[in-house]
Amino acid sequence: MGIAVGACALYGTTAQALDKATGPVVLTIEGAITHTNQGQQAQFDMKMLEKLPQHSFSTQTPWYPNAVTFTGPLLRDVLAAVGAKGSKITAVALNDYKTEIPLDDATRHDVIVARLMNNRPMPVREKGPLFIVYPFDTKAELRSELYYNRAAWQLNALRIR
Repeated sequence: MGIAVGACALYGTTAQALDKATGPVVLTIEGAITHTNQGQQAQFDMKMLEKLPQHSFSTQTPWYPNAVTFTGPLLRDVLAAVGAKGSKITAVALNDYKTEIPLDDATRHDVIVARLMNNRPMPVREKGPLFIVYPFDTKAELRSELYYNRAAWQLNALRIR
């Protein structure tokens, strides 16, 4: 309930509408959502993502030799902002790479939609501008191919079903 209240406070009391993106759209969410701002989609620019509560963690990943600090909103806060209902998320990258993520992962783990890596924005060539990252170092179960494959860099869309 707190997430929904926070999302309503952030985006106003209108149940169906989000603020419109005023900058370049970096994330489009579609499918089983109730809060939209562009037809049947919810489009976010970076400023909209920055307005959501920000979280950071440092974790080892298979893609970098040292621990990296990632910062961004929790995936569950992004999903709450759009009123996501469903059981599966398809994360889509700029190069059309797709990975399936159970919606339940967003509540069971502090998954971040990272917009910063080591306190710096991520250019496309460095896996940006957005990167779904699990806190791999917090639980042994997360240090596996299953969860590494759910991490999506160069993220630009989420499809909820």
